[in-house]
Amino acid sequence: MMPEYGSRRSLMLIEEDLDSPIKCRERRRRRIEIRRRLASVSAVAGSNHLNTKKSPPADINENSDPLPVYGSMSVVGRAREMEDEISVKMNFCRPEINGYRPVHFFGVFDGHGGHQVSALCKENMHVIMEEELMRVKHTAGGLTGGRLEEVWRTAINRSFERMDDMALTLCQCDGVEKFKVCRYHPQLSLVGSTAVVVLLTQEYIIVGNCGDSRAVLCRNGKAVPLSVDHKPDREDERARIEALGSRILYSGNGARVEGVLAMTRAIGDRFLKQVVTSEPECIFIKREADDVSVILGSDGLWDVLSSELSCEQNAVSQRNISETEENLVDRYTTRILIGIELDEADLRRRKLRDKDV
Repeated sequence: MMPEYGSRRSLMLIEEDLDSPIKCRERRRRRIEIRRRLASVSAVAGSNHLNTKKSPPADINENSDPLPVYGSMSVVGRAREMEDEISVKMNFCRPEINGYRPVHFFGVFDGHGGHQVSALCKENMHVIMEEELMRVKHTAGGLTGGRLEEVWRTAINRSFERMDDMALTLCQCDGVEKFKVCRYHPQLSLVGSTAVVVLLTQEYIIVGNCGDSRAVLCRNGKAVPLSVDHKPDREDERARIEALGSRILYSGNGARVEGVLAMTRAIGDRFLKQVVTSEPECIFIKREADDVSVILGSDGLWDVLSSELSCEQNAVSQRNISETEENLVDRYTTRILIGIELDEADLRRRKLRDKDV
C-alpha cells in the first residue's frame, strides 16, 4: 500500500520503517568487521607485492661505500648565454652488474648553437643511463675481464644513442616534437652538444666521451687521459668523415666538418647527422691506490690548460683547484669543470681486506 504523504497514515508507516537500536548496533558491528577483514587482506597483498621486488643481498651495507668528494664551477665568457651544463648524481643507481653497489654519475655537456641539447642531456642522460644499467641481469661475480667491460660499454653506447634520438626530435619550444613543422627548423638543425660522462664505482672508472670535452685522471701526480678529443684534425676521425663523403675544411678558426662544426662527434646536430655520429668512445679502467682525482672539462678549459698542467696544479692543492684554474685560464673563454676527489684511503683499506680474504 502506497503511503499518503502529509497524512497521519504516512507518519505511522515511517515510524514502522525505522530501525530499532539493536538492529543499528548489529549493522555497525558488521561494518566494522568487514573493514577489519579488508584491512588485513590489503596488508598481506601489499607485503607480497613488496617482496616481489628484487632487493640487494643482505650482506651489502647501504652505508659501506663513502661518497666521493667533488666540486664544480662554470664560467660564461663573451657568449650571450651559457650553453654548457654540469650533471652530478651521487649514488644514482645500484645495478646488478655492479653487485648492487652504488654507481656515481658525473657529466659535462658542452652545447653549441644553443642551450637546448645540453639542457636536455643534463635532464635525461642519467635517467637513460640508469635504465640501461638496471636492465643488465648479470652479477659482477659472473662477469670478468673483457666480458664485464663489454657489458658496460654496451650500456653506455645504448644510452648515448637514445639520448641522440631524443635530441633529434627537439622542437622550437625546447620540448619533444609534436608537430612536423618544428623538426626542420633551421636553428635547431645546428644545435648540439658534446657529452663526457664518468661512471664511478668502488673498483672502476668508466668513461664515455662524444665530442671535444675531456676527462683526465690524476694518478700519482701524472695525467692519465680518460678520453681523446674528437677533433676534425684527428687522423682516424678525418678518414671516417671523408669515407662518408663529407669534407674537413680549414678556416681561421681551425679545422671544421664542412667548415661548420669544430668536432666530429656530438649529440644532436641534425644538419650534419650523417657524418657527425653520437657513438661514444669508452674507457674502462681499474682504480688504484695512487689515484687522486678525476677532472672533467669542456674545450674552453682544455684549449688553454693542458692535462699535465691541470694535474700538477691539482697535486699542489686539491682544495684550491678552482682558484688555481681561475688564475690560469683566459677570462673571456667559456669553461666548465668538475673535480672529483677519489678516496685513496678507502681503496687501500679495501685492497687489504681483499688480501685477508
